[in-house]
Amino acid sequence: MSAKTKRLFKKIVSYSGIFFFILAAGMLWWQLREYSLYDIVHAIFSIPFVNLIAACIACFAGYLALSLYDFLALRYVGGHVSWWKWMLAGMLGFAISNNAGHAVVSGGAIRYRLYTRWRISGGDIVKMLTFSGFTFFLGCSAILILGYFLVPSALLDKSVGASLGINTLFIFCSAAVLAYFAATIFFRKKSIKIGNLKFQIPTTKTALFQMLLGAADSVLAGLVLYFCLLPFVQIPFGTYIGLFVIAQTTGVFSQVPGGIGVFESIFLLALPETVDKADIFGALLAYRIIYYVLPLIGAGGLFFIYENWLRARMKKWLAEAKEKIPQIPEKIKNIKNIKNIKNKKK
Repeated sequence: MSAKTKRLFKKIVSYSGIFFFILAAGMLWWQLREYSLYDIVHAIFSIPFVNLIAACIACFAGYLALSLYDFLALRYVGGHVSWWKWMLAGMLGFAISNNAGHAVVSGGAIRYRLYTRWRISGGDIVKMLTFSGFTFFLGCSAILILGYFLVPSALLDKSVGASLGINTLFIFCSAAVLAYFAATIFFRKKSIKIGNLKFQIPTTKTALFQMLLGAADSVLAGLVLYFCLLPFVQIPFGTYIGLFVIAQTTGVFSQVPGGIGVFESIFLLALPETVDKADIFGALLAYRIIYYVLPLIGAGGLFFIYENWLRARMKKWLAEAKEKIPQIPEKIKNIKNIKNIKNKKK
């Protein structure tokens, strides 16, 4: 591939997010054109308080699961930090990447800032990000494969494009999961060198943990929206979670930050025509606030507290150092005098 082709390919990937966002925004407008802003706001305030509390609990549990991505990745590279450190890095990293998109860049930047302070090398951080990416993919793929059989085909037959896209995703995810587990069996204890980095092939046991953790994360994220949707639509959880992961995975592949518009479009398209779409969109907005905005504020607040604590600690160390530096020449002089006295006695 020539340099010109590579540049063109990078531009296409970079601008694909804008294209999908515009497309999704157009689809959203078309599906919600008959509803007013008042209808949507009214739908948000119609969600019972108990459901909102349950959604917040599921969200907290989901971000605890997300922090375990970092714990598993640290074990993979042989790194060791305190439990609160990998929890902070995991929650903050995912809170940022979930909102900003491009997880490797956005979530990776904050992890690099934190883990380098905690004496984890840059190469190991890259390995951790790659490993976490596979964890997320394995979990989503497992539920997507299951959801493919749980979601009634009639829901997706409304759109030829959606049906073709889901079938393609199912084939791709099935092949990728089989290939990953086959690699852990046939290339056990082998490594792959990419540039200057060596990636150890995980064991089958580790791959299974990755898939279970990724699936648990997706289920907990799905529960946040499920509790918001329950007052407006009755849908079996098995069918719902398959639809949720399909929409979530499509949003990730679209490169749109947080899958905004893409995620909502698939949900509104798949649900029955009899459902009030203003209510559904209101529930989707409540989900966005609970799962995206609140964790960003919470994790960002913790990071702010940590940074201030670290800055205060550094100032204290500097003040102690300034106090001790003037005393050093005097101490050296005293040591020399003691040595001279001892030499004279000898």
